[in-house]
Amino acid sequence: MDTSTRVEIMRAGHLGCWAALAGAALLASACSPQTTGVAGVSAQSPTPPGSASPSVTATIPSQTPPSQNSTADPQSAETPPKGEDPVKIPPPKLSKYTYAFPVQGCRTTYQRQLLVLPKTVIWAGKGCAFVAPVDGVVDEVNTLNKWSPTTDVGAYREGRFVTIIGDDGVRYLGGHLDAVADGLKPGVRVKVGQMLGRVGNSGNARDTATNLYFAISWKTGPAYWWVRRGMVNPWDYLDAWQSGNKTLSPKEETLKMRGRLGETPRCAVQCASKTVTEPKKKKKTRVKPTPTPIIVDPT
Repeated sequence: MDTSTRVEIMRAGHLGCWAALAGAALLASACSPQTTGVAGVSAQSPTPPGSASPSVTATIPSQTPPSQNSTADPQSAETPPKGEDPVKIPPPKLSKYTYAFPVQGCRTTYQRQLLVLPKTVIWAGKGCAFVAPVDGVVDEVNTLNKWSPTTDVGAYREGRFVTIIGDDGVRYLGGHLDAVADGLKPGVRVKVGQMLGRVGNSGNARDTATNLYFAISWKTGPAYWWVRRGMVNPWDYLDAWQSGNKTLSPKEETLKMRGRLGETPRCAVQCASKTVTEPKKKKKTRVKPTPTPIIVDPT
């Protein structure tokens, strides 16, 4: 092979290599996100010096909080759906008896602590209804306000009052009444919520605001008046009856207290009445009449 032939073969090989390199560069440019020319040279015209920068547009998110009801809002999926109203479950039934708060139709407040005696005073407006707290039978009715501060007789301190013996075996007293309901007398059967009287301030409450003296005890004879005025703290039961749990019964606690103290325990607090001391009458001194002088005529 002569020299010219070898030169031609070498030239042809160099051209093939360049062609292969050019093809690879074109293939890479097609796959690259940038528009580049052969061997990494940009195919776009360079920006002339001093020319304005190309404008850039972009979407700026709104600062207004998205509406919870908007279905187009991408954050709406994170907003929990509005749930249904909760299902109200009635309180558990704690006894077979149904009770009522003893004052109806008026706003009330009452003490929740022991003050001298285990009873409470329910403050309410004059004339508010005192009702039977449970089904039962009338035990005592006092329509006369016999209390006097001079004597302070214990049996009269509640003024006008009504007591009932509930079907649960518990005695309930409502005192300081302004009036007793018509037709009430011992032995009359009453229903829970039935009006027994009107709130007032009779008895030793005559100098206070109108209220209902409310007490829980057990049945005794009238001579044991200190039992009916309260032996069991009543406010836990009042709280339950007022808040909706109308089956909480004082029966068990009352029976335990009677078993511990006896049916007729002795009076221990505020038992004595006042002794009225009448002023002694002065003895009248009888004045003897002066005898009429006898004048004797000497002549």
